[in-house]
Amino acid sequence: MDQATIDMLAAQPVADQGLFIDGQWRASQSGARMIVTSPIDGQRLCRIADAGAADVDAAVAAARRVFEAGVWSRAAPVQRKKVLHKIADAIEAEALALAVRGVRDNGTEIGMAIKAEPGSAAATFRFYAEAVDKLPGEIAPTQPGVLGLVHREPIGVIGAIVPWNFPLMIAAWKIAPALAAGNSVVLKPSEMASLSLLRLVEICAECGLPDGVLNLVTGQGAVTGQALGLHGDVDVLVFTGSGFVGRKLMEYSARSNLKRLYLELGGKSPNVVFADAPDLKQAARVSAGGIFRNSGQVCVAGSRLLVERAIHEEFTELIAAEARAFKVGNPLKLDTDIGAVSSEAHLSKVAGFVDTTLKEGATLMTGGERLLAQTGGSYFAPTVFTGVTPDMTLSRDEVFGPVLAITPFDSEDEAVALANGTYYGLAAGVWTGNLSRAHRMVSAINAGVVHVNTYGGPDVTVPLGGHKQSGNGHDKSLHAMDKYVNLKTAWIQL
Repeated sequence: MDQATIDMLAAQPVADQGLFIDGQWRASQSGARMIVTSPIDGQRLCRIADAGAADVDAAVAAARRVFEAGVWSRAAPVQRKKVLHKIADAIEAEALALAVRGVRDNGTEIGMAIKAEPGSAAATFRFYAEAVDKLPGEIAPTQPGVLGLVHREPIGVIGAIVPWNFPLMIAAWKIAPALAAGNSVVLKPSEMASLSLLRLVEICAECGLPDGVLNLVTGQGAVTGQALGLHGDVDVLVFTGSGFVGRKLMEYSARSNLKRLYLELGGKSPNVVFADAPDLKQAARVSAGGIFRNSGQVCVAGSRLLVERAIHEEFTELIAAEARAFKVGNPLKLDTDIGAVSSEAHLSKVAGFVDTTLKEGATLMTGGERLLAQTGGSYFAPTVFTGVTPDMTLSRDEVFGPVLAITPFDSEDEAVALANGTYYGLAAGVWTGNLSRAHRMVSAINAGVVHVNTYGGPDVTVPLGGHKQSGNGHDKSLHAMDKYVNLKTAWIQL
């Protein structure tokens, strides 16, 4: 990866994009389009199709037709395995182009994007390619004269709605296991970041995925997403995004066909630092990355830093120094540490949280301001607040931006109470040199992922899912396959 190649790719024009339905590109039936604006410089990149309910109907119908035909759903596991491996190879072959395309769309710094987007997506497709023929059925322990068999079968049509922060990675988490199980998929990207996924579905078709097995509809959440959520022929809907939208989708499921719904929602993840942490400078460096990478636009971001009072002042200074050291700028430059906030609208939301926190009495250590306004892009300084109390907005609500809340604690019990004092339960971190304490904290904190002496980085081998209002079900690992299969019992009298 070199700067000259990145610059060459970034200079290439992006053609207007359509919908991908039944193996073909097509305009929306209404002809409506949306303008894609880059958060890097505020410039227009292209236009994408704005799908309506009729377009969703067409995509679902294509997915259902090919599922019932059995071209993919009843294909031999080894056949599906070969195609998924080809997809992984193709993603790797054009990883840099995919990463640059995505960065132009959502502003993630290129150093992170290359690993988290095509790198992770390729690994995910490869993982589930290998899983295809390694999840057998079961023979039940029955009485003599009876044979009980448990079959795993694909469900049908999967609707997948994915966010803008890591569209390629998160889409792969959902569509790779769904395809591995033999299902058909209708994918709805965020209207704020669709470009890398528009290329992904094309790659899948080029690698031999049959027409109609993977379809993509771009459009507004309130229209396209709603139509997918309400559709009576979608069997399962998987979603990553906000709690507000998650509740809407639950309503749509109830109003339509009671489709299964799996949600990965927001987080307000605690990162707990004890005085006996083995290396405070390392803890500060990693913790700063855990909140400020991708401008804090990470579901598992360690946005609440809980610090034992004995080291509170020292550690706060270390964190603030790390925040000030980050270089914020053009995410397509290799020397940039932190890229752009996804949009002007989201930047305004982040700034609003800063204003509210100041009014509620917290102390601003560093940041709190827009940067590089002259570029036309959306950039915000890494921001650190101290004196944040549990009743403040910044302790309760997800910012999804580069804003850190620091709160002191005096005991392990208080740390647990603070960590669990939220309606979220997605991720957490613990820094300690005491092995027993580490295990106690892992057990006590109510979250789907608990990091110990690190933050961020679990790969596809382990599940990611939320507790409480952070959602249900799991992405990644073999456990994700459970969302995409039906269990069928055969009870046979011998």
